[in-house]
Amino acid sequence: MPLAVVTALLVLTLITLTACGAGGAESRTPSPASDEGAASDAPRADVGAGTPEEAAAVTAAAVSVRLRPSARLRAYGTPPPVLRLSLRQLAGQRVIYSYPGLTPPRGLLDALRAGEAAGVILFAENISSRAQVRRVIARLQKAAARGPVEQPLLIMVDQEGGYVRRLPGEPFASHKTIGLAADPTAAAQAAGRAAGLNLRGAGFNVNLGPVLDVARPAGGFIDDARRSFGTDPDLVGRLGAAFVDAQQRTGVAATAKHFPGLGAGSSFENTDHGPATMDVPLSTLRSLDEAPYEAAIAAGLRLVMASWAVYPALDDRPAGLSPVVVGEELRGRLGFTGVTVTDSLGVAGLRGYGPIEDRAILATEAGMDLLLCAGRKLSEGTRAVDALARALERDELDEPAYRAAVRRVLALRAELD
Repeated sequence: MPLAVVTALLVLTLITLTACGAGGAESRTPSPASDEGAASDAPRADVGAGTPEEAAAVTAAAVSVRLRPSARLRAYGTPPPVLRLSLRQLAGQRVIYSYPGLTPPRGLLDALRAGEAAGVILFAENISSRAQVRRVIARLQKAAARGPVEQPLLIMVDQEGGYVRRLPGEPFASHKTIGLAADPTAAAQAAGRAAGLNLRGAGFNVNLGPVLDVARPAGGFIDDARRSFGTDPDLVGRLGAAFVDAQQRTGVAATAKHFPGLGAGSSFENTDHGPATMDVPLSTLRSLDEAPYEAAIAAGLRLVMASWAVYPALDDRPAGLSPVVVGEELRGRLGFTGVTVTDSLGVAGLRGYGPIEDRAILATEAGMDLLLCAGRKLSEGTRAVDALARALERDELDEPAYRAAVRRVLALRAELD
């Protein structure tokens, strides 16, 4: 046999032996991040176990992984921060807390330090001055920084403009005033930028605005409060996109609401006060009510809030509890890839859907990333976290979907750092 052929065969043999040895070593330490295409969550008992004792150890580890939901979540390849989270901490990454009064309660600070919250929403009753709220937000962030998640809390507020302003200052103009301006696009840009600068200066990083509900000529509760840019979906979309873009350039994320739209609601169909049904044909929903979201999404919109109204043309469940509305319409048809957030879980509009615990599970199953516990009761947030943690422990939630939601929330928090 020629010397060159012999040499080639020897080299090939050495390479094969080296690869086999490396494979055996690596197979004993499976990487939780390498889940793409994996046939099972559990380590295989027939790989990398040289002795009977090693095989038994691997088999025991496989059984352990199958029994522990938190290990299954890790096996799906969640990002590094999630690998260190307990079930309660994983549950907390989906919950926004609120509280009464000017001082954050000790229980909230404890939850933040424990890593059991994604954020906090503040209301007018929590704010006495800009200096006071800056101190409060700094205290909240400091408490959260002691927990396992490095990204800052989401600190939210409703600062639409006009009647809906929790913090003193801009934007002063209501959406309706902006829509009637001589140059409405410029007015929307100015309002969005002013809102962002005002909120950022006080420590907020998420605004629950703008409103993209398309008003009807006959009026309704949204138009009565001057919360709509107008009756033309193209105008509402253009002004909403301008507001979103200008605000987000200041470092404050925007939230378009209330998907798929409350503009058709009468003056007596406010979901804060009771159940509401938007009996609108599907063609109208898509061409009128949902249309403004296309422009806002194209402008880089970070969050969408779903309404609690029922839309019979789509589903018989409230929008924020409907996989059809959230998954098929918002994410599927419109292509939204950002963070979804519920309206307040405690509203009267969800009468008939059980206590906070039940609503939290239903909203999570529908595809809502963040659960807004905005009743100014610390117990609402705690109960929502309890419910999610129990569901995770019992393996009652879709784990890949849960992992994807946590990733979206953590990505938003990292972006706002």
